[in-house]
Amino acid sequence: MAKVIKNTTPKKDGYRVPGEFEWHKGSIIIWPEKGFAFRNGGKPAQEVCVIVANTIAEYEEMTVICSVEQYENARARLSEKVRVIEMSTNEAWAQDKGAFYAINDKGEMRGVQLGFNAYGGLEEGLYFPWDLDSQFAQKLFEFENIDSYDAKHFILEGGSAQVDGEGTVILTEQCNLNPNRNSDMPKEEVERNCKEYLGLDKVIWIKRGMLYDETDGHIDDICFFVRPGVIALSWVDDVDHPQYPVFKEAYDILSQERDAKGRKFEIHKIHIPEIIHITKEENKGFDVIADAAPRESNQPLAVTYINGYFVNGGFLVPLYNDPRDQEAIQKFQEIMPDRKVIGLPTKEWSLSGGNIHCMTLAQPRP
Repeated sequence: MAKVIKNTTPKKDGYRVPGEFEWHKGSIIIWPEKGFAFRNGGKPAQEVCVIVANTIAEYEEMTVICSVEQYENARARLSEKVRVIEMSTNEAWAQDKGAFYAINDKGEMRGVQLGFNAYGGLEEGLYFPWDLDSQFAQKLFEFENIDSYDAKHFILEGGSAQVDGEGTVILTEQCNLNPNRNSDMPKEEVERNCKEYLGLDKVIWIKRGMLYDETDGHIDDICFFVRPGVIALSWVDDVDHPQYPVFKEAYDILSQERDAKGRKFEIHKIHIPEIIHITKEENKGFDVIADAAPRESNQPLAVTYINGYFVNGGFLVPLYNDPRDQEAIQKFQEIMPDRKVIGLPTKEWSLSGGNIHCMTLAQPRP
């Protein structure tokens, strides 16, 4: 039976959270269905889910989690290669619900249960309640029958941390030092918790995330590790573009930093698509409820090709029907010559505030 481990940490026990580019055992997606988060009862987002999940299933084990009400629908629409299991959740962004995996050099894997408060808690969070989502990590690890560390005192979303698997993590101050996450923790304690529970040696701080990002500036819209020492970074050339100061600031910081192994970073700039705005017609499709942040017509969205996802032997790139789409695919193929770069039409997920990386959780292979 899976145990919950207290009074020690992954780092003390010789475990580390691997880089997402490392080999996977499989991937997890939660079936989108909440009307306040996904328009038209989640049906357009479900179409994207089928495309993404079926694609991942061609490369590795794929699990889709859904409610009892949607089990029959999800099972009927997904490939036979996709495992569908029933689990209750409040929302669908699997990456962020506090479930981290850690591995050691002996080929063993454990879970890490981090805290979750729906991106800001009662005052600034995006929805209420989040009780089922805060149980997600423990339920997942018990289902997989793996021991896990209790770190629920420390709030950390998967999309807010980029790990290189060799001792380095990149965070944003805007999100990870936000009082709505860990209000009683000074910066030094946030760093210490990251090092202990992710198995790290160095924390690199970026000032902020993309404009229009409702998660308070997750790093997974700014950059990711292609491999240790190599970073892909969101970019625009136009100095008058509203996102330019954000990307330039991140580039300047990363250019001067070194990772935990002492390496300077090789940085590849990936131009973002045109800013997308929620149309009046699209906005009509969202349910309006008192306990969730509202969508608004003409609301600008944080869209980037950086919010992609590694699979075994491949990399999934979100596409927006934008002239930059093919440029992004080509650029990623150049910097990942050993992987097949696959573009998928996931603009629909952007209307709900995220994309492929936000929706997907990697299970590493020990």
